[in-house]
Amino acid sequence: MGPWRCLLLLPLLAPALRAQQQQFMEYVERRLTLLEERISQWHDQSSRYSTELRDFKNQVLGMLEAAEKEREAMRAEAEGAAVRVDRLEREVDYLETQNPAPPCVEVDETLMDKQVATAKQRKNEKYTKLTDCSDTIASVRAMKILKRFGSASGLWTKDAAGSSEKIYVFDGTANDTVYVFPRMREFTLFSATRKAARIKLPYPWVGTGHLVYDGHLYYIRQQGPSFQVIKFNLANKTVVDSSVFPAEEQIPVFGLSPSTYIEVSADEEGLWAIYATKEDEKNMCLAKLDPGSLDIEQMWDTPCPRENAEGAFVVCGALHVVYNTRLPSRARVQCVFDVSGTLAPEDAALPYFPKRYGSHASLKYSPRERQIYAWDDGYQIIYRMEMKKKLEV
Repeated sequence: MGPWRCLLLLPLLAPALRAQQQQFMEYVERRLTLLEERISQWHDQSSRYSTELRDFKNQVLGMLEAAEKEREAMRAEAEGAAVRVDRLEREVDYLETQNPAPPCVEVDETLMDKQVATAKQRKNEKYTKLTDCSDTIASVRAMKILKRFGSASGLWTKDAAGSSEKIYVFDGTANDTVYVFPRMREFTLFSATRKAARIKLPYPWVGTGHLVYDGHLYYIRQQGPSFQVIKFNLANKTVVDSSVFPAEEQIPVFGLSPSTYIEVSADEEGLWAIYATKEDEKNMCLAKLDPGSLDIEQMWDTPCPRENAEGAFVVCGALHVVYNTRLPSRARVQCVFDVSGTLAPEDAALPYFPKRYGSHASLKYSPRERQIYAWDDGYQIIYRMEMKKKLEV
């Protein structure tokens, strides 16, 4: 097509081009209008959501303030309840001291003459004291729960005679590995045993009646029907001596601790062994041990029954036996036997242990600290004792 024909077509195409351009502009304007409407709608929704969020935040803050007030009120009520419980414990303590526990010796009128004769005979066999210790327990002054470690039954203690701060832990009633923590701090802070040294014993122990005394471990080994007291040097890890305990047909010494046949205890006078035999299966026996040779220096038949007993310890030559009381989760000293005869039965205090988790698996008295290391259903507890002077008979 020639140039002149294009010039002739321009007037004809111009209106069509203008109409198409007009349609495009109208389309763009419609799209812009729709976009503006959507932006405006988004802005309105955003403002509404911001308002709702602000209202929700204010509502949550109000709820948190109310919850904080309720928490403070509950804390105040809990503190008040603790004060009332503490007051109730003191009142129960007072009532129980005013109403002493029932006698732990069964009275049989047909055996009265025999018992009196035996008592007179034993009066001449009093123990000759090695020290001037004249103290006895007045009450449990305080209790401190250290932690929970190991199984339900076990034993933890310090050296009852030395100055070492090491903590010795015997987990379970049948084992051969003793955990040794350098101080109370390491034992309290760490739940695992990575901070503890391990001592593997040549023979496994039985029960929870063991004792650490003057750098030596005195523990009980069962060998057939007989029981041995093993003296183990903790410094060089060797057995220094061993002795078969001279008692026939032994039975568990505590009715509530069937795995313990001999309880080795320490006080201001030295070492003691608490045990029981079938010959007098109702009551416990007490023996004075020579810590050097493990010989039995003297033996006594005590009036303290085995039934419902869960532990025992010796303080200044007086055996204290702990029993369950009538109330659940309570334990109390209900029998005291003084080998020197300087503590009258009516003057002996019968303190109770105010709180427990289950049952005491072991109670180890520390004469140099005047406190008891207890193992209670896997919890390690310290009982600090209040002492008083004995009133001589």
